[in-house]
Amino acid sequence: MPLHAKPAADAVRERGRGAHKGQQTRVAILEAALNLASHMGLEGLSIGALADTTGMSKSGVFAHFGSREELQISVIREYHERFEDEVFRPAVRQPRGLPRLRAMFENWVGKVTTEIDSGCIYISGAVEFDDRPGPVRDALASMVLLWHGALGRAIRMAVDLGQLRADTDPMQMLFEIHGLILSLHHDARFLRSDGAQGRARKAFERVIQFYEPGTPATTFGTVAPVGAALV
Repeated sequence: MPLHAKPAADAVRERGRGAHKGQQTRVAILEAALNLASHMGLEGLSIGALADTTGMSKSGVFAHFGSREELQISVIREYHERFEDEVFRPAVRQPRGLPRLRAMFENWVGKVTTEIDSGCIYISGAVEFDDRPGPVRDALASMVLLWHGALGRAIRMAVDLGQLRADTDPMQMLFEIHGLILSLHHDARFLRSDGAQGRARKAFERVIQFYEPGTPATTFGTVAPVGAALV
């Protein structure tokens, strides 16, 4: 399914139009910061590095963000806004239930695919901040949980509409779907494995099939919804 969202850079430029000069400058700095974070991680962000990239003084960058922490949080929020534009908002145009859930997953696969050469801030940020409490970690986790909440609602709608079994555990299904995206990111970005996107889509359909009405519920460990056990 093609994505219908505007390119990310265009979306930021549009938000900058009509703003006064200071806001436009902040938008330009944020664009450069997001590009740096995508390639170097959130920990690679600094006022100094951003000043070098934008050709501004450190004091000029500092005036817009105040601290490295505020800069990192602003980048997380900007990434989330783009994620919603490209993944979530196009999907909610689809009918409730499985069509919407499928669109959300397909758009998510598309997002990961476009980030193969840069990286997903949600995934890289989780590695950087999983054991580092503080405002940056909290901001990142809250954005991921917002997306999880949207996926969980789509799953529950599918259950309510009778498209998935009444005994479907939304959190379990969400866990399995997110696991597919993590595997896709690993194989496509780290291993450069051909066909990773196709395998992710096939595994997603197996998850759906496992939870469809008419599929007998089984004891945990008897059936693996996304493939056979490793031997």
